[in-house]
Amino acid sequence: MSQASKRKHVVQEVLGEHMVPSDHQQIVKVLRTPGNNLHEVETAQGQRFLVSMPSKYRKNIWIKRGDFLIVDPIEEGEKVKAEISFVLCKNHVRSLQKEGHWPEAFSEVAEKQNNMNRESQPELPAEPQLSGEGSSSEDDSDLFVNTNHRQYHESEEESEEDEEEEEEAA
Repeated sequence: MSQASKRKHVVQEVLGEHMVPSDHQQIVKVLRTPGNNLHEVETAQGQRFLVSMPSKYRKNIWIKRGDFLIVDPIEEGEKVKAEISFVLCKNHVRSLQKEGHWPEAFSEVAEKQNNMNRESQPELPAEPQLSGEGSSSEDDSDLFVNTNHRQYHESEEESEEDEEEEEEAA
């Protein structure tokens, strides 16, 4: 199977399929991604541990902080205690909440995310109307400042003093 076909099937499985966790599976929230296809997660009870990403999801599905997962426990793991079995998207979370399978501890977090997504993007302030005489071409205060470069502040007083010293020296 080509990489494109594999990716297509994995994405269709994650987006289309409705998954309800079984008795041994649990829903967890992603806290961070330390690397090597590992994710630090937290259960509804507040327990933190690492989960591994199976190879079928690697380079096909991206998981970020705040996402919810369904995981299968691994008995022999000390640090890595589970493996990801399903990645939950917003539609899955909503349906699990309606069916009553959603943990109460995550209800507030999911509601905040839904509310943030529903809010419209903040509008940028309108450009001020510039009149020919009122605007100063010397005023660059509204320009973007690159914080990666040193900021040199030159005042008019210093530049006048430098000019006078140069004239006296000549």
